[in-house]
Order: sequence, then structure tokens, then C-alpha cells
Amino acid sequence: MNNPTQLVETLRQAATDMGFSQFGITPAVSLSGYSDLVAWIKSGYAGEMGYFSSRQQAYQHPDGVLEGTKSIIALAYPYDAGEAAPASKGRGRIAKYVWSGVDYHDVIHPKLKKLCKLITQRSPDSKARGVVDTAPLMEREIAQQAGLGWQGKNTLLLNKYRGSYFFLACILCNTDLPYDEGHDESHCGTCQACIDACPTDAFPSPGVLDASRCISYLTIEHRSPIPVSLREGIGDWLYGCDVCQEVCPWNRKPTRKANRIAPKKQQQESSEEQTARQDSCSPRFDHIVLTKLFDLNDEQFRQRFRKTPFWRARRRGVLRNAAIVLGNQMQPASLPALNLGLQDTEPLVRGSSAWALGKIGGDSANAALKMQLKREQDPSVISEINLALSIMNQ
Repeated sequence: MNNPTQLVETLRQAATDMGFSQFGITPAVSLSGYSDLVAWIKSGYAGEMGYFSSRQQAYQHPDGVLEGTKSIIALAYPYDAGEAAPASKGRGRIAKYVWSGVDYHDVIHPKLKKLCKLITQRSPDSKARGVVDTAPLMEREIAQQAGLGWQGKNTLLLNKYRGSYFFLACILCNTDLPYDEGHDESHCGTCQACIDACPTDAFPSPGVLDASRCISYLTIEHRSPIPVSLREGIGDWLYGCDVCQEVCPWNRKPTRKANRIAPKKQQQESSEEQTARQDSCSPRFDHIVLTKLFDLNDEQFRQRFRKTPFWRARRRGVLRNAAIVLGNQMQPASLPALNLGLQDTEPLVRGSSAWALGKIGGDSANAALKMQLKREQDPSVISEINLALSIMNQ
């Protein structure tokens, strides 16, 4: 490589053209937050996400992802943070990053491949790998070291001018590149709006998330029945949750300033960037009609959601969530859909539907639960039906 500085400027401009809003570079070093990660795992805060403990050692140094890593490029890719449509009964709220209906990995990975190709073209002996939250990498600490922002009390990376509505991505390479200054200062001050607003009390202390209580985790990563004590806290959230971001002052009062990724004169969006925003950030949906989900069999669900973030939770997870939300909304109009759920092939869906029927109550729900109890063979669903009947008799 003849001129690393020139390469970085080429990469910076290319990243801007692709729609990335922030770009910074940090050396690959052992991460100071690794001990906190180990303590977090030992505390049980990872819930059912066993991949943290199984790959624990790999998080200690970026070499665990790409051997010989010397530099890491940290990138931020924004997503739609507009106002959601007013919530209404029978619909479930969706986290803003899902509104596009497109899996963000499918949007960002091709861009990272292009940037990696630029590196290897300019420096044939170099190796580069792009990752988007699937590798054992502590992206938030790396992004902070690269100057993209600071980790807020809700554990998300915050930027004074861009809030937290963006995805993080990294490019690891075995080449020394000019580094950016890290962001050592926190701008949260005494504010703890995110901690106070969490519906399920998922923050045991500032900057620490108990994922096993987090609505985003519960509705996406959690594969089992949602604990009864947390179901009412789910509220209307069908998939993900934005509460701790919505109340954050850095998101509620966005400051529109020039993109720090490039000089002001370079800020006009390219046609590729405009297309990227249309492809990945147009709000196709911010709410879903919940009752219609129960009409979808496995193949129909696959056809509709295979290429969307919903596929992460699969049909059984999404219908489990839908039943919980309908139970919280307590609308009798939901009973026919929940009766379908009570007879679903998936025990997870039957159990959640039983709980929801118990919450709504009434003669119809009572009759449906008692009928299903006579033929149910799954112990977990039997327990849910008995719980629902007890709720109705309170």
C-alpha cells in the first residue's frame, strides 16, 4: 500500500456514497470491556443467547474474528426514525429498524463487501472482513474507540447529532491505517429517562442490560414462553421495542448538522445513497394487524416474511408475541383469532393464546379453554390453560 491516508479517504467517500452516516478507524487491541462482558454472561443477563458464552474467548480481541487484525473501520448506517402511526387496538407495534420490511444484514453486507474489495484492490496483500452484529465482536466499544459516539445508559451507542437510530458495522483488516480519535466522554449526565421508562425494568444499573427482561430480546431472541410476570410489560410490542430510544433526549431533539463522515461540500446524497434509503428505510409497516397472523400456515408465513427481520423469530415466535399483545389489549373481537391459536400445531402458540383468552375472559373464552383442556397433551400448554382459567375466576 503506497498511501494509507489516500486509501482511507477513498473508503470514507465510498462509504458516504453507500449511505453510511459515520466512519471511524481504531487500532485492533484487547478490549477493556471484555471483563464486563464476562460478568454480564455470568450474571445470566444473556438469557437464552448461548452464543455469547460459547464464543466468549473470541470477544477478547478482534483476532477472534480475523487473525492478524491491525485496524478496524467502524461504520454507522441510519434507519428510519420517523413518527409511527398512532397505535390502535388489534395492531402490534414494531421496532423502527424493522419498518422497511428488509433484513438489514441483506442491505449492509453487500456494501461492506464493496469496501473490502476496495481495500484488497489497493493493497493486494491485505485481508479484510466485514461484519454486522453476527461475529463475536464488541461493536459498541469499537465504535466508541473509533469516535462514533459513546455508550449510553441504555447500552446503545449514542451520537450527539444522530441519536441512536442506526446499525453498527465493522470492517477488520490486517493493515495499519490512520486512526481517529476515540470518544471518551459521556453526554448522558444525570439523565436516566431510558432506565425509568423501561416497561419491564430491564436495566439493573446504568449501562447494564438484563436481556432476559428486555422486550426486544423477549420478542425476538427468546424461544420459550415469555415469563408470565413480564407479559403485561410487553404491552403492544409485537416485535422489538424502541422505548429506551424514544425517551432519549438525543433522539427526541435531533440536531441536524453536517455528516461527520465527509466535508460539508460532499454532503449532497448520491443517487446510490438515495436508492439505499428507499430500499432499506421506507416504512412499509410500523404496525401489523395481529389477528390476520393466525390465518397463516408455515408456508404462507415463509412466503410473506422470509426476507424480513420477522423470520428471525419464526412463525411460532411471532404468533406467541401476537397472542400476548392481544391479551394485553383485551378486545373481544380478538377471540376468533385466539381460538385458532389455541388449536395451533405449535405448543408455544397454543399456550400464549390460552393466556390471552384468560385475560380477555367471557363465556366464549371459558368454553374454548375447557374444550382444549380435555384434548391437550402438552404439559406446558395444560399449565397455561389452567392459569388462564384461574385468571378468569379471579
